Amino acid sequence: MIARALGVTGLAVSALLPVEIAYAADQLTIVSWGGAFQTNQHKAYFEPFSAATGIKVTEAEWSGETAKIRAMVETKTVSWDVVDGGYGIGAMCAAGIIETIDWKKLGLDPAKFKGRHECGVPTSAAANVIAYDKDRLADGPKTIADLFDLKKFPGKRGLNRSPQVNLEWALIADGVAINDVYKVLGTPEGVDRAFKKLDTIKKDIVWWTTGAQPPQLLADGQVVMSSAWNGRIYDAVKNSGKHFEIVWDTSLLSWDYWMIPKGTPRLDDAYKFIAFASEPQAQANMARLVPYAPGNQDATALVDPETLSNLPSAPDHMKNSLDIDLAFWGDNFDQLDQRFTAWVSK
Repeated sequence: MIARALGVTGLAVSALLPVEIAYAADQLTIVSWGGAFQTNQHKAYFEPFSAATGIKVTEAEWSGETAKIRAMVETKTVSWDVVDGGYGIGAMCAAGIIETIDWKKLGLDPAKFKGRHECGVPTSAAANVIAYDKDRLADGPKTIADLFDLKKFPGKRGLNRSPQVNLEWALIADGVAINDVYKVLGTPEGVDRAFKKLDTIKKDIVWWTTGAQPPQLLADGQVVMSSAWNGRIYDAVKNSGKHFEIVWDTSLLSWDYWMIPKGTPRLDDAYKFIAFASEPQAQANMARLVPYAPGNQDATALVDPETLSNLPSAPDHMKNSLDIDLAFWGDNFDQLDQRFTAWVSK
């Protein structure tokens, strides 16, 4: 369009305006997880942002492959401007392949954001919870300790095949104060203690690996209770008519963050988008579409009571919740995963 307007060749224009041609200032590439989640982000964030600013949003999808960001940064071919990511932010921040967030540039108060990270702005959090089917278990579990009580609740339990969440829950069920979990888990004795607690239910565990599995395990009666992401249970209740119940005690929050790959030529626009998508009203709009906790705590007051009751950020649900410590898992995941994998296979 520029070439036609100026009446010169694309080569001539590129010589005069290399930055404008290579990186259109009115276009921003935002990367997220795809599926229904990204469709709802489009409704709550991307489309309203474009309407308000005139900046076109081009969407892309990823599955958390940090190698893609590293390759872009190292080859100076960054084409992603904003990325919705979670686990791995610590390693990417330490490696210098994502920007350190300038909160003054965002114009936002970092104290309003639970789970904030120096290289990311919290956008939403899914809760890792325990769920059960009220049709099969009228008087279900109430606390995380009930997950480990085979006498009171005999039967199989569904758990994610990962050390993360399971080790935290094992320690809490064994009496560790929720605020001391990572301090204890950071010691050899604490790790031993967590695995010893998991030993007590190991023969009754059914392992799952994808978010769609827990609702199916519950619906089929293969387990009496299962760990799950709260959004999956909400969806099964709302859209499939299931009578599932969530146990919010000791919910573990997994935060997603808006991150900026280092070297994007559209840094200012990336900040504009993150600021827009982090305002309370925008986050409240997203929470109405997807039952995840908004990053900006001021958004909670703008959510209607019915929606709020399904969010991890509902006041009653937050009383005994814990943010997953990404720094801890960034430092310790590999070694704990090796032990966990060996333990599962025994």
